[in-house]
Amino acid sequence: MQIDKNFIEKLAGSKSVVFFTGAGISAESGIPTFRGRDGIWNKIKPEELASFDAFLKNPELVWEWYNHRKKIIHQSQPNPAHIAIAEAENIFPEVAVISQNIDNLHQRAGSKIVYELHGNIERNYCIKCKTFYNEELDFSKGIPKCRCGGLIRPDVVWFGEYLPEDQFDASENAVKNCDVFFIVGTSAVVYPAASLIFTAKQNGAYLVEINIEETEISNFADLSFFGPSGRILPDLMKEVKASLM
Repeated sequence: MQIDKNFIEKLAGSKSVVFFTGAGISAESGIPTFRGRDGIWNKIKPEELASFDAFLKNPELVWEWYNHRKKIIHQSQPNPAHIAIAEAENIFPEVAVISQNIDNLHQRAGSKIVYELHGNIERNYCIKCKTFYNEELDFSKGIPKCRCGGLIRPDVVWFGEYLPEDQFDASENAVKNCDVFFIVGTSAVVYPAASLIFTAKQNGAYLVEINIEETEISNFADLSFFGPSGRILPDLMKEVKASLM
């Protein structure tokens, strides 16, 4: 892979770097994406499973779906891209990950600052009293309920729901102060998360896209790399470390 030396020098001199990640980075760990030719939403309708109304209508079906997804995620491992992002904390003074994924792979790879815009499949909470249940739930007696009697749901953002305000606000703050903003494995079409790309650009960040193929954001990026993030990111971090020696 040809890497421009001027870019490596620019990256090596950066104080604050943000990685904005989407389903593409997790796909390299074997987790199905939601969009694209083989995306999940090409097979089922989102409103049938990923909405609050769907959960109230048929919590058994929704939990069956999320437990299936959890099984896939538990069998998956962080890939070289996740690991390279985590190791970036040893290179740059400030590193933040803003993830649209719910799979916990960034944390498992060792990233310390991860803002989760769409929640985390490992967490759950009661829809009535908002008590969190982060331990493995017991489904032996049916759909688990809270001590208050309310249904327990996955702590993920469903269609029609707002993003967690604290996570989005923290993401915006990180974006406004970063030198380089990586767009990794996302087509950048889901809002309001995708708006962070434009916030970064407006605040002077250098935008670097890493995707398998061109996206709607390619013409907006300052630099694009097309290929697996699990190959590109480790190579970039290796070049930066070499330039700092």
